[in-house]
Amino acid sequence: MRKLISAAVLGAILAASGATVAGAGMAKEKTVTVGGAPMYPSKTIVQNAVNSKDHTTLVAAVKAAGLVDTLSSAGPFTVFAPTNAAFGKLPAGTVDTLVKPENKGALTNVLTYHVAPGRYSSADLMKVAKMGGGKNTLKTAQGETLTIKAQGGAIWVIDGKGGMSRVTIPNVNQSNGVIHVVDTVLMP
Repeated sequence: MRKLISAAVLGAILAASGATVAGAGMAKEKTVTVGGAPMYPSKTIVQNAVNSKDHTTLVAAVKAAGLVDTLSSAGPFTVFAPTNAAFGKLPAGTVDTLVKPENKGALTNVLTYHVAPGRYSSADLMKVAKMGGGKNTLKTAQGETLTIKAQGGAIWVIDGKGGMSRVTIPNVNQSNGVIHVVDTVLMP
């Protein structure tokens, strides 16, 4: 006669081996849905972003700029992730021009302007916003700064040209950082 393994014992064996199983009675990751797909805190920024139907332009741009390995690394990173609609606000032809191989430097410049080294939750961003007096900024991976502002219950990110982008989905946690979905592309 064969013995059955209990769910708890099976879970412990799988956890020890590094495998994961989502099943009845087992803990599930707390996910946030972005672009119709769950974003798993155990996955990297890139592993999650490729599943969001709202971020296909961003993913294509990250690939064209050669930033997949960087955003898959340990980080941590805070990414202000523009949606497809945000890219659609740019002048006609801008995205097509930026993703051309000869414009890789300019594309990288724009994309890394959306990344801040470190993990900044929305609560952290609110603290930064309250600093004021020119101290309410984050230095980007690109090297310039973004200004953080809290207004009307929302977090706003202001670029070097004065353009404002609203955080529409905050705190999308990743294994190597956090994503805040934004509604406008930030320009250095």
